[in-house]
Amino acid sequence: MQIKNIAILTGGDSEERVISLKSGQVVLDHLPNDRYRGFLIDIQKSDWRELQSGAQINKNDFSLQLNGETIRFDCAFAALHGTPLEDGRMQGYLDMLGVPYTCCNGYVSALTMSKHDTKMQLTQYGTVPMARSILLQRGSAPDMVALNALGLPVFVKPNTHGSSFGVTKVKTAEALMPAIEEAWKYDREVVVECFMPGREFSNGVLQVDGKTVVLPVTEIIPETEFFDFAAKYEGRSSEITPAEISPERTRQCQERSRFLYEALKCKGVVRFDYILVGDTFHFLEANTIPGISPASIVPQQARAHGWELGEFFALLIEEALRRG
Repeated sequence: MQIKNIAILTGGDSEERVISLKSGQVVLDHLPNDRYRGFLIDIQKSDWRELQSGAQINKNDFSLQLNGETIRFDCAFAALHGTPLEDGRMQGYLDMLGVPYTCCNGYVSALTMSKHDTKMQLTQYGTVPMARSILLQRGSAPDMVALNALGLPVFVKPNTHGSSFGVTKVKTAEALMPAIEEAWKYDREVVVECFMPGREFSNGVLQVDGKTVVLPVTEIIPETEFFDFAAKYEGRSSEITPAEISPERTRQCQERSRFLYEALKCKGVVRFDYILVGDTFHFLEANTIPGISPASIVPQQARAHGWELGEFFALLIEEALRRG
């Protein structure tokens, strides 16, 4: 078997850069080295470098000169959270060069990066329960009547940002505008979403040999008020995989995840987050490049499905190569 060169895309230009660098290292550490040769490629604005050597990437053909060897990549592994990959900017470049990648295409990535636009896309189906929300534009005065109609508490979130940066749970009217101002530090658009009392769940989906595979469901129990940065990355939450819920609720969550994955035309592994209100899973958001550290939710689900990390990463690469 010919060993394939894999460009592990990491770094990025957003506050999520530190998370991306960790994710990229996890991929490099777990790639089966009898099948793949991994290279950590740090994408930082126009400066693209192979991290270990510091050698620059030739952007004309996405190649690397290393120790007298010209390295051309068979596939790009998506381990970069936030811009310029999770928002779809980089996929067009890779498409033009014919380099397969392990994530959604540029259009789907851009769509799902916007929490608001994803919801608007899904409203046409009329079958996906979601929290009521309002989109605010920086520089425009908020419609306070509409905001007050959401009630309290509400969540204030940057519209196109991940890892819970700039997210606030607002419990009082006096705290609303400061929370919006905080979110505007991260984005030009802010989503104000009504609070839904319930349990939080997450479910990963991917394709293997062209067939949709839905992973086991995870329940998230944060020690904090909600699943914020500390809960996600500082161990201040418990994740139970598979979730301790009835078979019927498990089926409901997995069927909804399969529907969302296929309706949004996703590729690679995507994680869908939910709040269970009563007996109904309400969709929160889609994460097209979810966390992939060993403790992250999707790797937990992959292991519960029967895959170790190396095998799981190999499946994502082989599916990307199959799609071409």
